[in-house]
Amino acid sequence: MFATQAQAQTPGGAPAGDGGIQGMLTTLGLPIILFVLFYVLMIRPQQRRMKAHQAMVAALKRGDTVVLNSGVIGKVARVDDGEASIEIAANTTVKVVKTMISEVRVRGEPAPANDAKIVS
Repeated sequence: MFATQAQAQTPGGAPAGDGGIQGMLTTLGLPIILFVLFYVLMIRPQQRRMKAHQAMVAALKRGDTVVLNSGVIGKVARVDDGEASIEIAANTTVKVVKTMISEVRVRGEPAPANDAKIVS
């Protein structure tokens, strides 16, 4: 085994920087700080978004305009426990899982007009 000159000069061959509790705190401090930082910046905001989404889906009612994860916009025709029937066109309804609803728009929200009004 090779020993550096500093290790050879310390009693018992222990590393010169071994400080007992201070060395242990230094060694464990960085992973603990990184975990706390990871929790504050990543885990907590994700949990808040998840709770807000669950509350939005739980408050879903008939007549709401919704946007699905795929981008399809429709009106809620029926709400069941885990599913909702969405009317995407006249006389066309699809059943979707409620967790796939990404946004609930306010009832009566005006839709933007794509064509100009003809004024006579």
